[in-house]
Amino acid sequence: MTLADITALLQRGVDHAPLQGSLKFDCGADGVVVLENNTTSNTDRPANCTIRITLDNLAKLVKGKLNPMTGVVTGKLKVSGDARIALKLGELLKG
Repeated sequence: MTLADITALLQRGVDHAPLQGSLKFDCGADGVVVLENNTTSNTDRPANCTIRITLDNLAKLVKGKLNPMTGVVTGKLKVSGDARIALKLGELLKG
């Protein structure tokens, strides 16, 4: 799954469950996905909450094969900034 595929899936999630604030998935050299103002983009910019995750694990997350809480506990994703925004991830991924 490419970053563009993931971005499109996350846009469907934002369309279904609008997000208050901004959330960035930082996949390092593979790029970023930023959710802000109910849109998604791959332009890197500051966000209220940043989730550091590999592209492979982000693909698993959006497909429902990686539980967000399990990801945090196992170190597969790291949350910084306003964690309250990250807690809305479950609703967003249902879209």
